Amino acid sequence: MRFTRARDLVVIALVAAVVVHLVIRSAYTVLPTLPRLAGITLLVVAAVDVVLGFSVRARVQHKAGAKPVAPLAAARAVALAKASSLVGAIMLGTWVGFVGYVLPRRGELVAAASDTISALIGVVCAAALIGAGLWLEYCCKTPDRPDDDAGNDRSAR
Repeated sequence: MRFTRARDLVVIALVAAVVVHLVIRSAYTVLPTLPRLAGITLLVVAAVDVVLGFSVRARVQHKAGAKPVAPLAAARAVALAKASSLVGAIMLGTWVGFVGYVLPRRGELVAAASDTISALIGVVCAAALIGAGLWLEYCCKTPDRPDDDAGNDRSAR
């Protein structure tokens, strides 16, 4: 498994933004008004990722008082981290596509003004989820051991 690359997340977000923007253009008039805090659930998951990241990081680095992390628990944390960043990218694209439609129309459509605020909250929460997912993934990385460096340096012999 490799670390999540930023360019992969950017591509996912761009595709989602274009698709959502095209769908919203044809269906906006039949959609209900967005709930103001629709994106907050993403922020809740991001908070869980951050807290878990600090816990896993202390355990992976063998900090004093921290129990060693079980391999299966570390694998689950990595899976959660990757899923969080991918879902965050999809939702960021979704909210950006929505903002791209409603922002220019907020003066002419009453619902667009309210939906703009809801979508901007969603953008912020999705960005936080991406950051939290990447942070958790980073925290799962095992530290380099000093004795490994000495054994791999063949030029010193």
